[in-house]
Parts: sequence; structure tokens; C-alpha cells
Amino acid sequence: MHHVINGDAPQQVILVQVNPGETFTIRTEDGALQCIQGPAEVPMMSPNGSIPPIHVPPGYVSQVTGRNGSGPCVGVAKPLSHNEDVISPLIGEYPFLGNTFTKCDSSMQQPNKQLNNRHKIPSYGKYKVVYSTVCNSVKGPSSDARAFTTHSDPPDNPLPPRLSHRTKSSLTLQWKPPADNGSKITNYVLEWDEGKKNSIFREYYVGHQRHCKVMRLCPAVGYTFRVAALNDIGTSGFSTEVLFYTTGSLPQTSLPPRLVQTGPSWVTLEWTRPNSCSTEEVVTYTLEMQDETKLYGGMLHLVWSSNISLNCRPLQLIICSGEWCSAPSSLLVCKTTPDRPGPPVNPAVNTVTYHSFCVTWEPPQDDGGSGDLTYVLEISEGNSEGWATLYRGPERKHLCEDRKPATSYSLRLSCVNVGGQSQCSDDLTVCTHIPPPGRCQPPSIVGNVKHREMTLQWDGPLCGEESENVEFSLEMCAMEEGSEPTEVYCGCKAECTVGNLLPGTTYRFQVRAANSAGYGPYSESVEISTAAGPPGQCSPPAINVTSHTCAEVTWEVKSSGIDISEYRLDWGRDLDSLELVYSGTETYFQISNLEASTDYCCRLQAVNQAGAGPYSDLVTCQSPAAAPDVVSGFRLVDHPLNPTESEPFSHSTSLALTWDEPHCNGAEMTSYSISVGDSIITTGNVTCHIIRDLLPDSEYSLQIRAENEMGPGPFSQTLTVRTRPLPPSPPRLECAAVGPQSLKLRWGFSSRSQLTEDTTYVLQMEDRNQRFVVVYRGPSHTFKLQRLSESSRYRFRIQAVSEAGEGPFSETYTFCTTKSLPQTLKAPRVVQLEGNAREVTWESIPPMRGDRISYVLQVLGGREADYKQNFGLLELFKNMMWYFYFVSQKKYYVRFIHGHSHSR
Repeated sequence: MHHVINGDAPQQVILVQVNPGETFTIRTEDGALQCIQGPAEVPMMSPNGSIPPIHVPPGYVSQVTGRNGSGPCVGVAKPLSHNEDVISPLIGEYPFLGNTFTKCDSSMQQPNKQLNNRHKIPSYGKYKVVYSTVCNSVKGPSSDARAFTTHSDPPDNPLPPRLSHRTKSSLTLQWKPPADNGSKITNYVLEWDEGKKNSIFREYYVGHQRHCKVMRLCPAVGYTFRVAALNDIGTSGFSTEVLFYTTGSLPQTSLPPRLVQTGPSWVTLEWTRPNSCSTEEVVTYTLEMQDETKLYGGMLHLVWSSNISLNCRPLQLIICSGEWCSAPSSLLVCKTTPDRPGPPVNPAVNTVTYHSFCVTWEPPQDDGGSGDLTYVLEISEGNSEGWATLYRGPERKHLCEDRKPATSYSLRLSCVNVGGQSQCSDDLTVCTHIPPPGRCQPPSIVGNVKHREMTLQWDGPLCGEESENVEFSLEMCAMEEGSEPTEVYCGCKAECTVGNLLPGTTYRFQVRAANSAGYGPYSESVEISTAAGPPGQCSPPAINVTSHTCAEVTWEVKSSGIDISEYRLDWGRDLDSLELVYSGTETYFQISNLEASTDYCCRLQAVNQAGAGPYSDLVTCQSPAAAPDVVSGFRLVDHPLNPTESEPFSHSTSLALTWDEPHCNGAEMTSYSISVGDSIITTGNVTCHIIRDLLPDSEYSLQIRAENEMGPGPFSQTLTVRTRPLPPSPPRLECAAVGPQSLKLRWGFSSRSQLTEDTTYVLQMEDRNQRFVVVYRGPSHTFKLQRLSESSRYRFRIQAVSEAGEGPFSETYTFCTTKSLPQTLKAPRVVQLEGNAREVTWESIPPMRGDRISYVLQVLGGREADYKQNFGLLELFKNMMWYFYFVSQKKYYVRFIHGHSHSR
């Protein structure tokens, strides 16, 4: 179905609608075919606005339908039956994007459904797009045309080459350029299979021409070709392969060449001219190997080739006449004759002894064409000119035996094959070694044998050439099973002293001589024993710890042949604390009373009649961890070691306990258990504890044990304790006597049962800072306080203390001191006035503690026995006077009494 996007413009874009399941094929300008699968809409440019012809398969028709706002649409559909209606699809606006065209939706009857599937369109074929709208069959004006260009791509695949001309020996090919997709084609590549029909193509031509002549072909032979195009973007794919044949009939296959004669490095071959070639026709011949290596090219029928190796290599002949060439002939395999080989190379001599040596060599670089070689080894002794054949055979080494010692020999090598014998190699000189010395005499003792050293001497081998510059090697071996021989001396002298021996031990000695040729045989062995001495060092003892308190120590019996009188075992915690714990002939000892988790060490010493041997190496062990030891120092204390303010301590209901931490025996202490009668109290890892809520004046039996990770330890000894009675209550406090500067206090209980001989009383008085301080502590029931202030209040409280503890304080008591009397006045002064009047004066005193002072004047007259106070209580000030009128001629005595409001 066609859609005309711009119906009014001279050029219109026709949209061809491809239904689902159909294919729309377009032929481009270069003749290439492009197939588009439906559903799709393909834009096509119409230069004159006409709809291009659409070729449809049988049974289909091309129809034009209207579009909503886009003009007519051309499509392909099956013929309609009488009861079928044509429903035009209503399509919205279509943006035309890049080098893609819009794919139609499978449901064409849904209006205003935008088509968003796109297919690729040819790269770089320029495009223009315009829009118009249609409403109620009324078409609106078209939009301006919008041009765009797609990106460039490599060229399309070219069409296969076409044959323009052919002959018996050439083919002329031509091809058309494919679409360049926006980038100019720069070159073409023509490949062919060389007529081999093996699907392997080789490049024949590269260039910008679109034709090529292929030369030097065979008549009536088929050649396969393919072509590709190149531009700046890349290379196209190859065209489909095409097969072209040359003209003419195929010449007969030439006969293979014939072998006339061969040599070591040359062959002579001949062949026959083909009967199909006329005498006037120029025929050339090419002789090559199977791998196309050319040996000859020319018109001769006979050829001789030199300096080549053709053994077992196939040859073939190709005959060419004019522009054609025959197929290669059947293969001819020829074989050259062997040549005389070269001499063996790299001769060498090794493994030289005083009576033999070994000669080795390598095959010659030129074996003359024959792999079967026979080697000839010749020898000449000293300066003689004669040569003797020592070896003849195929091996490349030979052992020359039964030679004379210290003799020079000359050697040379050659090899032989069917072509003859090679030249001899350069002479090789070898000298046999001097023979090793002969057997020495057995060693013998010089002087006395000591317990740790001995001196030996021996006679050398028989005199001869080999005895010059001789060294001796003395070897010693203990008689114990498994002992290895050891060299104890190496030197030119035939005597040595051997030290560091074990006392009372038998050793085997043998000696041998050595020179530049090596060592001679050993002498006969001789067994010599050292004198008895102290035992040697013992092997370290073995410790088996059976428990944390016990260990078993065992050791091996020395088997050196020395009689051991006793073994001594030292044991301790370290090297400085080692002490002898066992002495005897046994090889076992059990050690007890060990401490848990403690390091111990021991060492062993053997003793015989000659003395004590050295100590063995120190052996260490560690006893395992165990439950803690029994707790010691379990005791009662008067006051808690860790008091707590929140819980007051009472000796009547609580017990403060402490103990010494026992040995943990290698495991960290975790807790303590205190047994109180039938109950168990568990504490943490502490060394003190307070037991509370007990009965006063009661007796308890206590035990304690420690626990660690290994378990609980044993209980300690029983600790019998008793709580104290309840503390006494405070006594009643009262004031027994009061003075201006003193207070006498006394106290007591209402019941005699509360009185005890060991009761102590603590009397406290409140100071100016309202704090109670102790003024008395003791067993007395009375106490007098001195140096108090007169007429002052004092607050007191008392407490009783006994073995049961400190009792509570009493309530607070308040007592006051009295006022003090004024000081004694001096006698008043009396002055005679007129008549019977007298003036009495006295000195005043200051007020006491703010209390005013009053004075009393008394008069004693005549024979009266008592003073009379006839004048009442007077308040007088200092230097005031009092006037008295006395009866004439009577004597009067005056005294003065002063005081304050409370005293006189």
C-alpha cells in the first residue's frame, strides 16, 4: 500500500506498506536487490508524483487507500470477497528518522497508533520528507521539504565478475561497481583458485580498474573467481564465486623423465618430446621437485645437474607450448650414489686411569650420503711411527684397556662407507696415570695406651715408582654395632697420635697410602683397646610425669663395656637448685612431693672405679596443673578489710573473715567456698569476706577451700568462732553538781543486770561547730568538766561500749552553768563631815557578762553584834558617796556588800 506524503509537490515520497509475512524487493541504481520483511513502511521518492508500478504475486492486488493527514497509501492485499469491507488505517504523524523506515503495527485498524519499529535503509541514498494533514477528506497544505543524508558504509557486495573474452591460455573478466554507500570505491580485489578446485583462493589483481586479463592458463581448464570492493570506510564482502573455462583441448600428460646416470652429487635425466606437438612448434620443458622447486627450464631433452642432493626426492616434468602447459608428469624418484665421508669430529678422551681410558667422537659433518658408517680407531705408543688398529665398528666410543701405566699414546680416527674411507682426524695424545700405592702394613702401638689416646705407627708399601709423594690415611671404627669408620689422620708421616677416645673401648684401625693416582688398598685391620677411665657422658634421662605431685625418671644402661658402680640423679627447679636425689645402680627412680604447674630439670652422671663421668644434657619437664592447695591463714578479724558504707558491720550478727591465697597449682583461681554448718557460701577470687545475718552470742564452725579451673581443693582446718553479744544500751545521764565553771555529770542503768565490769563509757559534748567530741572514755560512772563558761548551756550524749561492740548513743542532754559572785571590794572610805554626818565612798567594778552590779552597805554600831542593813539595796556608781548621820560620840563600823541580780 502506498502513502503519498506530499501530493502537491513535483516530487513526492511514496510510502509502500508491507504486510506481515510478506517481503518487498527493491532494485537499486547499481542493480543490487534489497529485500525488506514486513510489517514495514518503505519510503520511496517519486520525481513526478506518480505511483511506481508494484509487481505482485498471483492472487494479490495493489490498492491505494487514504491516510489520516498523510494522503493515499499503496498496499498489497488479497482480492476481497463480497462481504468484506476495506477499512483504511488511521495513522498519526510520522517522523522520518535517519537511515531507518517505520515498521507498521500488526493491527492496522487501530487509529492514532504511532509506529515505532524501524528498519535499516540504504546508507548515504539522499532523502527528503514533507508532511500534510487530511481532515474529513480535506487535505491541508504540505510542509516544506526537509533533506537529510545517512552515514557512509563500506561498499555493498559486488556482483560476480562477467567473462568478456577467453582463449586457450587467458580469461578476460569485467565487473560492475557496487553501491559505494557514500564513500568512493578506491580499489577492487580479484581472487582465484588457480584451477586447483580446492576452495583456496589467492589474490590475483588489486587495482581501481573494473576489468582484468588472467594470463598463462591451461587449455580447457576451469578457474573460479570472486571480487570485492574497497573504500575509505572498509572492504565489502566478496561476490558469489563464478567458474570460467579456457578454450581448446587439454594436451596429453607428459611422460616422466628417465634417469640416465647418477653420481654422489649429480644426476643425468632425459625425456621425450610429445607426439602431439608439431616439429615447428616451440616446446619448453620445466623440471621441478614436488614442492615446485625449479631445477631446470629450457628446450633440451637431456640435462645434467650437479651439486645437488636428490636422494629419495620425487621429480616431475611440465611441458609448455605457446600459451598452454601440460599437467605435471608422474613423479620420478631418483637416488644419488654415496660419496666418501669426512673424518669423525670432536674426538675426546675421558675416564683415564693408570691402565685404561675411554675415547669418544661424533659422526662426520659429511657422511657422503650414506648413513651406514664404520669407524676406525688407531693407536701408536710413545714415539713409535707405527699405527695399530684398536677398534673398528659402528659405535662412537671405545674403552681402551690393558694399557701401560704412566705411558703416552697417540690416537687418530677415520670412517668408511660404500663410497670409500675418509681422511684421518688430527692426532689425539693421552697419557695413562701412575698406579695407586700398594698395601701398607697394619698399624702398631707405640708406647703405652692411655684411656683417652694412643700413638700408632705403620710401614708404607713396597718401594717403587708409585711410592713417591705418598700420603697416608688412618681410619678408625668403634666396635659398636652400626658405627661408621672415621678418618682420624691424613699426612705424609707414618705415625700419629689418636685422641678424644672413650676409656675402656675397643677400636679397629686400618691404614692406606695415596698418591696422584688415588688410594691404594687398606691394610689389614687391628683392634686396640683404650685403658679404663671414668664413664663417658650418659644419655639424657627420660621423664614421665604421672601426676602433679609425682614423676618417674628412667635412663639407659651404658653399653661401652665399662663397669658402672652407680648412677647419680640430680633434680631441681633450675640449674642452680639441683641436688642429688638418687644414687645407686638402678635405672629408675620415682620423685614425689612435686608442686603443680612447676618447671623441673634433672641430669644424670655415671660413676665407676676411675671416677665420675660428665653429666648428661639437662632435661626439663613441667608438672601439670591441679586443684589449689589447702587454704592457710583462715582467721577472724575485728574490722572488715574492705568495709562498705551501705552495709554497716556488727560484731553481734556478722563475722569478718580473711585468709591467705593458696598456691593455684598452675590454673587461675576462680572462687572460694566457705562451709558454715550445713551451708556453703561461695565468694569470688578474693581473700576476705563478711558473713552476715548471724545470731548474736553464738558459736560457728567454719571451713574454707579454693577452686580453680581444675576443680576444688581440700577444705582447710575448722575455724571455731563466736559472735559477740548485742552491744549495751546507753545509760541515763544526769547532772550531779553545777558551778559557774564546772559541771559534774553521772550516769547509770536502771537495772543491775546491764552493768558489766568490762563496760566502757564514751561521753561526748557538742562544740561550737555543733559537732560532738569525746570528753571522756573509761569505766567510771561520773565525770566533772572544768573551765566552762558561767551561765552557759552545754549539750551531752553518752554511749556504752563492751565486748559486744559499741552501743547506740543516748539522747542529747542539756545542762547550764551558774553565774559567779562579784570580786571582793576594798574597804570603803569614811570622811568626817560637819556634825554627825559621815561620807562613805568605794570603788565600783564593771558589769559581769552584761549583768548589772548592785551594792549593799551595812553598818555595825556601838556594841551591836551584827551588822544592820538599814538602808536597803542601793545601786551606786563609781565614786558616788553616801552620807550617814551618826549619834554623837558613838563608834560605827561600815561594811559593803555588792552583787548582781542573782548573787550578793
